[in-house]
Order: sequence, then structure tokens, then C-alpha cells
Amino acid sequence: MNFTIRLNKIKAIEKIEGYWSREDYINLLELFDYSDAKSLPEDELFELLSMAISDFEPEEASEIVLTYKLKSILKEGQIKNLAHEMLEDKVAEEYPNISLHYPLFNINQLLYEAYNGKFPKTLASALDIELTFASKVTVTKEIVLRTISDLLSEKSLLKRLFDEQLDSEEELKDAESIIWELKSTGDNTYHLISSDYWLNKEDFEVDEFSGVLKEEEITHTK
Repeated sequence: MNFTIRLNKIKAIEKIEGYWSREDYINLLELFDYSDAKSLPEDELFELLSMAISDFEPEEASEIVLTYKLKSILKEGQIKNLAHEMLEDKVAEEYPNISLHYPLFNINQLLYEAYNGKFPKTLASALDIELTFASKVTVTKEIVLRTISDLLSEKSLLKRLFDEQLDSEEELKDAESIIWELKSTGDNTYHLISSDYWLNKEDFEVDEFSGVLKEEEITHTK
């Protein structure tokens, strides 16, 4: 299937809006010993949570937030280790299980703001692309990753680590972990968020590419 992909815009962002819900803020405030927050507007909830978090030692606060978000995935010992590592390392980039990079980025950012930069600074990338196919196709994270890789330099981390998988007919399961958010913004246009670790401005060699995806690599809509 013939396709054309164009990078319209890419920028580094420090925070992903909408990741934390009002309910998350209220639940976290309760964990940080503040239970009377349900009547406050959301912007005040965030400010109050930041102050409540900063009353705790950073490692203790890390453990509380990590437990809240990841207790169904990680064991207690793993969470304790992560809480310690977060103060020194960019765990949202370095943690071996890349499916956790998205929540770890947002946890790190929450703590980074609460402690005024005491935690490592990590960045995400927000991209606007245009992707067209010769016929109607259901655009998935996997398809976006396969096509956007054709815009990247061979020196980019994504190409160096996943080059073989990107051109394989096998399912590219890691696409779900590498592209954090994907939404349609119009006819053939999409907004996506990934880690700056995987996709950043310096990685892009060209802004537009036309090529072919094998039938096995795409899913048609009827």
C-alpha cells in the first residue's frame, strides 16, 4: 500500500496535559494526608497536591505516587527500588520495561514540579503529522511508527534499536509503548506524543517521505 507521511510540527514538552484526572488529584491528596479537597477546582487541587507532596521526603513521596499508579503491575520491592532510583536516574527513559515509560514520565513530572527540580528533568515530544494512504486504512500506533521511521536518521535511537522490527511483517508490539498518545485531528492528520528519548527534532532527517507498506503490516477498514 502506497503512503505518504509528512512531519508538520514537533516540539519538546515538559508536561502531558490531561494525564492526571481530578479524581487522581483527590485520591493522591488523601494519601498525602489531606482529605478535604473534593470541593476545590482542579487548578487549586494541583497546587495543593504539590504543597502536600513537598511536606514529605522525596523518596517517601515517590513511593506513595508509584504505589498509587503502579501497585497492580510492580511488587513492593520493585516500587521501593524505583522510588530511590527516581531521584538520580531518568527512569522514564531507562527502565527496562518500556511499557512503563509513559506512567513513569508523568509520575516523575509530578514530583519534579512539587520539588522544584529536585528530580531529573525529562521531556516528551508532541508531533503533528499528515499520513495518507492509497486507500482507506485504520491508522494505528504501529502503522504510525513504521511510517514515521522513514523520516528518521539511521543514527536515531529508534532506528538503531528497532530497525529490523520496523521493517518486519511481524507485529510491532512495542509501538504501543513507544507512542504514548495518538489521536486524529482531521482528514489524514494526527497528533501524537512520545518520549523525547525515542523521537526528537534532531532525529528527523527529512520532513516528508513516500513509500510502501506491505499488506501484512496494515489493517484495512471495510
